[in-house]
Amino acid sequence: MRSGFRCVLVAATFLLGACASTQEEADVLPEEAYYEEARKAMNSGNFNRAETNLDQLETYYPFGRYAEQAQLDLIYARYQNLDLEGARSAADRFLRLNPQSEYADYALYMRGLASYNLDVGLATRYLGVDPTDRDPGEQRRAFQDFSELLNRYPDSDYAPDARQRMIAIRNRLAELELHAARYYIRRQAYLAANNRARYVVENYPESPSTEEALILMAETYQALKLDDAASDAIRLLAVNYPESEAFGRNMTFQGRDLTPENRSLLNVVTFGLLGN
Repeated sequence: MRSGFRCVLVAATFLLGACASTQEEADVLPEEAYYEEARKAMNSGNFNRAETNLDQLETYYPFGRYAEQAQLDLIYARYQNLDLEGARSAADRFLRLNPQSEYADYALYMRGLASYNLDVGLATRYLGVDPTDRDPGEQRRAFQDFSELLNRYPDSDYAPDARQRMIAIRNRLAELELHAARYYIRRQAYLAANNRARYVVENYPESPSTEEALILMAETYQALKLDDAASDAIRLLAVNYPESEAFGRNMTFQGRDLTPENRSLLNVVTFGLLGN
């Protein structure tokens, strides 16, 4: 009796599983239907719905006729949904699966654009955060992607914008170094501040931060009693920025005094109370 009941139970389970599988197969739409639904959704600005249909298209028809275009559309849909990490991941996947695609320049551009906005766009737009205060990791990744785009596809339609964004990233990285230099000056770590300022001069000479970097170099050299090095920095400043406000009459350098910060215990406690 028990053996017969067990057989009936197994058979019922098998039938339920088969019915569920049949129902799932019945729910799968034709490849073209997913693609058309995704396109309609994108055209109407419904990128959540577009992403859903594109994901299903990739799931059920990974090697179908719309596979490559669906992967490209997924990059764009995720970017428009502000899923920037997802957009970068989708671009990575496209480049891995289609290394010789004629649209590889677009995928590279979008991968860089996602990283570019991952820190800058969202932080500035929604949180009011100064992007020069943030870790520049994503900016460096974006710079690498844009640089690769220019090297591999110099005539791409996306090259001009990528070039301008590289300049913006370079300027942002230079300002980040100055931000750190100012911090070290407040802590009287003049050698560390000098290293940061010198890095700007050596690596980002065309950035708007170079003038201030030279001034900081001269001031920190003076604070370190390295008069010859300070004179060299001042001379370099005079050659490249003769109208700098750091010069008075007769081109006399009027650097700021690096007044030591009051680091007494009373000052620290007072600052902490005011901060609260």
